[in-house]
Amino acid sequence: MQLKPINQQVVAIAGASGGIGRLTALRFASYGAKVVVAARSESGLKSLVQEIHNFGGEATYIVADVSDFEQVKAIADKTVAEYGRLDTWVNAAATGVLAKFDQITPEEFKRVIDVTLMGQVYGVMAALPYLKNQGRGAIICVSSMEGRRSLPLQSPYSSAKHGLEGFLEALRVELQHDKLPISVTSILPSVINTPFYNNVRTKLGVKPTGIPPYYQPSIVADAILYAAEHPTRDFIAGDVGRVLDVLQRLSPELLDTILAAIGIPGQRTNELKSEDAPDNLYAPVPEHDKIEGDFSKLTVPTFLDWFDRNPPAKWGAVALAAGIAAFVGGWGQRNDV
Repeated sequence: MQLKPINQQVVAIAGASGGIGRLTALRFASYGAKVVVAARSESGLKSLVQEIHNFGGEATYIVADVSDFEQVKAIADKTVAEYGRLDTWVNAAATGVLAKFDQITPEEFKRVIDVTLMGQVYGVMAALPYLKNQGRGAIICVSSMEGRRSLPLQSPYSSAKHGLEGFLEALRVELQHDKLPISVTSILPSVINTPFYNNVRTKLGVKPTGIPPYYQPSIVADAILYAAEHPTRDFIAGDVGRVLDVLQRLSPELLDTILAAIGIPGQRTNELKSEDAPDNLYAPVPEHDKIEGDFSKLTVPTFLDWFDRNPPAKWGAVALAAGIAAFVGGWGQRNDV
């Protein structure tokens, strides 16, 4: 499966007014891609497109709520009408409600599913006919490590991300069966310093936070751009996510115990925040149309992401480690004798 170099691509990004989507759009445009950005916040999209134009990039925008299929289809239609084709589709829109399950209304739970799961399903529905017609392309969905391990206080969001993982697995196999050269990637970020925790609805009485440490949005944008050129099944962004994945595979019960102790207090700050404070569940919050959130001081670097973007170095390191282990084991046996 061959994907085009980024400087030859036309890329559509849903959920681009802030956070990961905004930075990803800037990165694609800076490398020469033609970009169509979409979100509910027209002011955020206008400022993003202007920023891209300022450094000589090509971009246009369309206002869309991803919970409405016709609005999502309009993103794909405009992309092809504007630039003649679609090469990569990026789903990055999400919302959430941080509260214990019994405090969440049916309408709130459904709204998170409609945006965070169905918005991505609609994106694929809208993009796939054009990618099939193009004969190749990439679908990149920003999932979450909560698609592999749910967290307390985030039952709607975790449900949406688990649903997304199931959807992508089915889609990927169908495309493989039909021998369609369309890459389907799930990006699984760890806790990322975006405005997500500014935007979500909270019923905790305080401003919510992710469980530290945080990573900067750049590590997710790097993963998305890598997947746009290199067919990739899954990409965990952030070393803590890899640790979480291993723990979940080894002992979900142990992780239950750990999260029962730290999961709920670890998602609370000391900053009071009313349940009536503005959130993006049903409407955008324009002041949060930015890339980073409020937790830069809690961010740490990641190391293993680089190896996943450089497979020869990764497998070389694995082979070296195996060789050293074999040598040490053999040397120890000889000494025993």
